[in-house]
Amino acid sequence: MNVLIFNGTMDSSPYTTANKLTGYFEEQFRHKGFNTEVFSPAGGHIPFFEYPQGEIPKAVQEMCDAFLKADVHVWLTPLYHGSMTGVMKNTLDWLEMTSKLSHPYLTGKVVALVCWGDGSQAMQGINAMDSVAKALRAWVLPFSVPIMKEHLYDSVTKDFAVSYRHKFDMVISLLGDARMVRSAQH
Repeated sequence: MNVLIFNGTMDSSPYTTANKLTGYFEEQFRHKGFNTEVFSPAGGHIPFFEYPQGEIPKAVQEMCDAFLKADVHVWLTPLYHGSMTGVMKNTLDWLEMTSKLSHPYLTGKVVALVCWGDGSQAMQGINAMDSVAKALRAWVLPFSVPIMKEHLYDSVTKDFAVSYRHKFDMVISLLGDARMVRSAQH
């Protein structure tokens, strides 16, 4: 099974929440034998979305290929003004370049959603990603992880709190199960 971990931030430091979450998911999926690919707009050189007047930019084509190749996705974003990051939405907008394919957008893909923020508003980011994923014809995992950032890390170990690790592991398990169910239906 191919897994795409979409880190929807421009963060490049390995110690940011986005990159620590990305690393955790990548390690856990690989440990279970899944093929993983991480995509982040930080290094992807994805331009602002507009219909190209010629060829699709190479970075956009590579991004579309990665999104289409994956069987399941995990989308990660901090809450930005009640939604996902702008660069994440811009990246997803470029999936319009797949609209003419026999299986356009993210048809049939299963997407898990994780968002974090200060306070208890991260569910707003989950809802925003949910709307976009469904508009792109994906199946959204019915278990998402809205994170209260102040509870994400254990105060002693500075690692993810056990309660959140359990939630992340549940996402990984459910994605594996969801993909098997979707494959059996086709």
